[in-house]
Amino acid sequence: MDDFIDELYPEITLETDDIIMSLSVKKDYSQIEDLDLRKKEFIKDLNDFIKEFEQTQESMEFMRYFDD
Repeated sequence: MDDFIDELYPEITLETDDIIMSLSVKKDYSQIEDLDLRKKEFIKDLNDFIKEFEQTQESMEFMRYFDD
């Protein structure tokens, strides 16, 4: 099943000094022909994802991990 998912969704790993984040991208950005516009749309979607995560209970639970 994992192979099937891998074929459907391209993956990207983003890394900074503080965070490594692996993403599976569900949206098909190929419909946006202009590379700069495609990149802007992807970045917008990443920001939306972060804002949405910020509002979830999971984000609070994750932060509690650092309480110990």
